[in-house]
Amino acid sequence: MRLLFRFSLSLLFSFPCILTAQDFPLVKNGKGVTIIYSKEGPTLDSIAAYSLAGDIKLVTGKQPQVVTAVANARGNVIVIGNIASGIVQQFIGQQSSLHPALQGKWECFGLKVIDNPKGNISKALVIAGSDVRGTAYGVFTFSEKLGVSPWYWWADVPVQKRKEVTIQQPEFISTPPAVKFRGIFINDEDWGLQPWAAKTFEPETGDIGPKTYAKVFELLLRLKANLIWPAMHPGTKAFFHNPGNKKVAEDYAIVIGSSHAEPMLRNNVGEWDEKTMGHFNYITNKEKVYQYWESRIKESTKVDAIYTMGMRGVHDSGMEGVKNAKEAVPLLEQIIKEQREMLSKYRGKEVTTIPQVFTAYKEVLDIYDNGLKIPDDITLVWPDDNYGYIQRLNNEAEQSRSGGAGVYYHASYWGRPHDYLWLSSTHPSLIREEMLKAWKTGANKLWVLNVGDIKPLEYNIDMFLHMAYDPEHFEDSRHVRRHLENWVSSIFGKDQAQNISDVLWQYYQLAFERKPEFMGWSRTEPTTQTTNTQYNHFYYGDEAQRRIDRYEALEKQVKGLRAKMQGDQADAFYQLVYYPVVGASLINKKFLYRDKAIFYTKQNRLSATDYAALSKAVYDSIIRETEYYNTRLAGGKWNGMMSMKPRNLPVYLVPVLPEITIDGSAGWSIAPEGFVTKDSSLTDAANVMKLPAFDNLNQQRYFIDVFLNDPKTVAWAATASHKWVQLSKNNGTLAPGWGKNQVRIWVNIDWEKAPKGNQFSGGILFKGGGKQIKVDVQCRNEKDPGFNVNEFVENNGFVSMLAANYTSEKSKSTYHWSIIPGIGYSGKMVQALPVNTKGEEVSTDPETIKKNNSYVEYSFYTVTAATPTVNVYTLPTHPLNNKFSMRYAVSIDDGPVTVVDFKTVGRSEEWKRNVLSNRAEREIQMPMLNKGRHTLRIYCVDPGVVLDEIRISLGGLKKAYSALPETTPAHMRGRQQR
Repeated sequence: MRLLFRFSLSLLFSFPCILTAQDFPLVKNGKGVTIIYSKEGPTLDSIAAYSLAGDIKLVTGKQPQVVTAVANARGNVIVIGNIASGIVQQFIGQQSSLHPALQGKWECFGLKVIDNPKGNISKALVIAGSDVRGTAYGVFTFSEKLGVSPWYWWADVPVQKRKEVTIQQPEFISTPPAVKFRGIFINDEDWGLQPWAAKTFEPETGDIGPKTYAKVFELLLRLKANLIWPAMHPGTKAFFHNPGNKKVAEDYAIVIGSSHAEPMLRNNVGEWDEKTMGHFNYITNKEKVYQYWESRIKESTKVDAIYTMGMRGVHDSGMEGVKNAKEAVPLLEQIIKEQREMLSKYRGKEVTTIPQVFTAYKEVLDIYDNGLKIPDDITLVWPDDNYGYIQRLNNEAEQSRSGGAGVYYHASYWGRPHDYLWLSSTHPSLIREEMLKAWKTGANKLWVLNVGDIKPLEYNIDMFLHMAYDPEHFEDSRHVRRHLENWVSSIFGKDQAQNISDVLWQYYQLAFERKPEFMGWSRTEPTTQTTNTQYNHFYYGDEAQRRIDRYEALEKQVKGLRAKMQGDQADAFYQLVYYPVVGASLINKKFLYRDKAIFYTKQNRLSATDYAALSKAVYDSIIRETEYYNTRLAGGKWNGMMSMKPRNLPVYLVPVLPEITIDGSAGWSIAPEGFVTKDSSLTDAANVMKLPAFDNLNQQRYFIDVFLNDPKTVAWAATASHKWVQLSKNNGTLAPGWGKNQVRIWVNIDWEKAPKGNQFSGGILFKGGGKQIKVDVQCRNEKDPGFNVNEFVENNGFVSMLAANYTSEKSKSTYHWSIIPGIGYSGKMVQALPVNTKGEEVSTDPETIKKNNSYVEYSFYTVTAATPTVNVYTLPTHPLNNKFSMRYAVSIDDGPVTVVDFKTVGRSEEWKRNVLSNRAEREIQMPMLNKGRHTLRIYCVDPGVVLDEIRISLGGLKKAYSALPETTPAHMRGRQQR
């Protein structure tokens, strides 16, 4: 079989030119290739050569010979080395186009096929790097196009076997990575990577040691990354404790850095002993602290390192000895000065040439904003708020600093208001939105992703590092979906790529609305117990059940797909798709079923006991799936890697279920939509129940639940008063047992048959077991005012619209609204762009905004006169930099403009709510509106604001957690153009 070698956009490279491809047989007629590298070259050349040989064997079953002398090679050869190395020059010479294109470049590589280069060699494929990592990237790019995924080992991705492989290879030269240093931070590894390494993979070390790091570093190189912040949590020994760790980093040419809490490559948690060394306080214990840093610098003089500058507490805490940020400024400036003197002294070079970073994390950002002066050559690293929202980025002055800037970003986190350490739940589109913003404002020196235990964050890692290598492709927001589908296709093949990527996209979409780890509505630091979710079980067609149904459908899809996985695909599918999707579904159902048990107990439903049992059953299923992951997946390879209850937080534990006592005396009962308990407002004095009102413009449908109170069989029947009252079910039998003791009936109006009067009513009579219950049906027939596409209408006292479905827009100023698909509760949002601002001033004067600023406009129609409130939901982003805030402005019917700011400060209660829900909310009181058509405008003020959803309350809005269905006129539904 001939394997065609083509570079596609998914590789994220650009072509300087397209040249004619040449055939290069890897295995043909039983003959294989020989791989040549120079023994005088760096160790990584040897590692890359033998890795490539192993990859070729995975594909062809034939192990290539690896040699270091050209004289020992014959036939077809692959030559690996630096562009300036003797062994490469023997084949391409100084005149080759590869030489000038690669010389002096950062981490670039070239590939070239040469016919009959010399002696017994018939063809040579030269893989040449501009530097040591460039060579490795070229080798592993070649492996990936052979069909060996970067995740072949870390996720057991299968390799398609071929007996014969011929490549069509044009001359190719890569471009430099867009971000200079790109890597991961292994963190909070207590429940996965550390116990797995210590007990399963590297028991001889009993820790995350050189054997584990070798696998980590190989993965990084295959993903074209170059930087590690090593594991540093309690329970893991410091990276430099084991000399083998440093040695393997040198062999793999991986740059060693350290987190915001670890200056001078020191792991304070594992290396600072307060009992013998005193307090970690530069004011009272300077000599000990100085010696502590000095000894590590001496030890790391030959390490390719990036030094974290400054000082915090021992472990992710504020610096000791200072009372506030202002007092910390002169001390921190002195500390950095002395740290730089140490670096220059022991590294033996000008300090401005030694890579250094200053990470403005938590309280350190306050110190920086209080006037801290950082030497110009130090890279400023901007962190997110631990939940995916970057706290600030470069202003215009900071963009001109010689040290540049970078980003420290979380896809896993331990801390308040709640951890998310279990599953991969950071939406790819959020990563794209925030990191593209960072790149456009000059943060291109260093990108680091907090990945927890690496697994199960495989896709987040892959996408983040691809984006760090070439963010330009992600300027098109649609590329995120393409990237996911390409990634899935490379692992599971094209046939199922669309289906699997759709499942994963829905998984991330549901997790964006509420992460699985946050479904208990509990907090940590301090830890609180779980409580009811905020999903509404009684309105909007049972919002909670809609979420259950979405997860049920996703589970059904993923189980069906799992059955189609062929042989060696099964393990990869389980860990990359099945476990996270099913795990998320199960924990959601655990809490939503528990809620139904609680609420249905209050409604005196016999089914409350069933929902309690279901909640416990799905918890047991999480246990079983996690046990499979650890003990049976890939033959036990990952034993100890997966924990379903990091830190034993309440959200992960067995559900706390109510004591259920049901009064069976009523026999059976009903609960129409909106009826919560017997005290509900939807029951009149005569104990006749009501449904919310129907109208012809919205053409609503509502549910009525019929259920047993007593475990005795009852035959029931429902009769509508008029033919225009339509029921999904007219009769049936209730019996004890799950699925039989309750039934949901849907009610809607046939408006063709309904009376033409403005207001009219009907009813539904339920009979069974010797009793009857009546439900009133109230209707309103409004004159259709004539709606256009993307117009909205009041529905029982509220209007709901998605921000991206505006009626019209007007761009008048520097900043304008632009649709970005794939993000938000609605899956499509509107962002104030551009973000690569040069610091243009923004006005907050209402009249100036009305006259000069861009806006989006929403047309809506009301049927009642009211004084409305407008609730605007946005992504809880932070100001672009310290020159801006998070403002937009709102007006109705060209009336007064209200400027709104949703900026949060520190770890306020509002910020906590925002990051747990992935949205910020502002409620704006508006002037009186009469019945009729109105126009809402939302004006751009600050760049980076992202609008998701808008709700207008005219007195009838009920609480809901998820995005509400839009209140579009019934005959216009599905006609939205965006």
